[in-house]
Amino acid sequence: MAEDEAQLSPPESLLQLIDNLARFHREHEEYYAQEPLRRSGELQARSRALKALADRWSVIGVGEYASAIAFAGAEDLNAPGLVAESGILFMEGEDEPAELQRMKREVGLLAGDLERTGVWLAGAMEQAWETAGGLAAYPALADLLGERHRIITNDWQSAGLQALVARLLRRALDLLITVDFTPAALRADLGGERTAPSYLYSASELLDRAADLLVESAMLVHDNERRWRVFRTRVRELRSA
Repeated sequence: MAEDEAQLSPPESLLQLIDNLARFHREHEEYYAQEPLRRSGELQARSRALKALADRWSVIGVGEYASAIAFAGAEDLNAPGLVAESGILFMEGEDEPAELQRMKREVGLLAGDLERTGVWLAGAMEQAWETAGGLAAYPALADLLGERHRIITNDWQSAGLQALVARLLRRALDLLITVDFTPAALRADLGGERTAPSYLYSASELLDRAADLLVESAMLVHDNERRWRVFRTRVRELRSA
C-alpha cells in the first residue's frame, strides 16, 4: 500500500521544490497584486494634470493676463488649482516647468521597468508551463493541475499587459515631446493652430488606458492568492504523509 501511495505522489525532493515555489512565489505575487495599483494611481494623477492644462489652453485667450515680470506666474497658462496639486508652474521668462520634465522622465523610467519585468515574467512562465506539464505523471496532484496552470496563465497574461503598458507609456511620451512647453512657444501655438491641447488630451488618454491595464494586471495576480494556498496545502499534506 505504501509503495502504491509513493507512486501516486511526487518524490520528496520534488515536493520540497514545489513547496518552496508555492511559498515564495505567493509572497512575491502578494506584492505585485498591490504595486500596480499604486502606479496606476500615479498615472491617473499625471493624466489629470495633462487634461487640466489642455482644458485651460483650449479656451484661454492668446497672451491673456501675460506679464513682463520675470518669474511671475503665467496667468494664462497655469490651470486653476493645478499648481497646488501637481507642482506644475509656468513662469514668465522661464523654460518648460521642471515638474513636467520630471513627469516625462518618470513615465519613461516606468515604461522601462515594466518592459523588463514583462519580458522576464513571460520567460519564467514559459518554463513554468513546461514544468507543470510534468506534474501530470503524479495522480496525487491531478485535481490541482487546473489550479497550477491557471496561476501560470494569469501571470503570463499579466506579463503581456505590462509589455503593452510600456508601449502605451512610450507613445504618450512621443506625443508630449511634440509639444514645446516654454511659455513663448505655447502662446505662439495658442495664437495659431492651437495643437498643444490636442496632443495633451491624446497623451492623457494613453496614460488612462495604461493605468486601467495596470489594474487588470493586479487583478490577475491577485486571483492567484487562493490557488497558491490550496496548492501548497496539498503539497504539505503529501510531505507530512
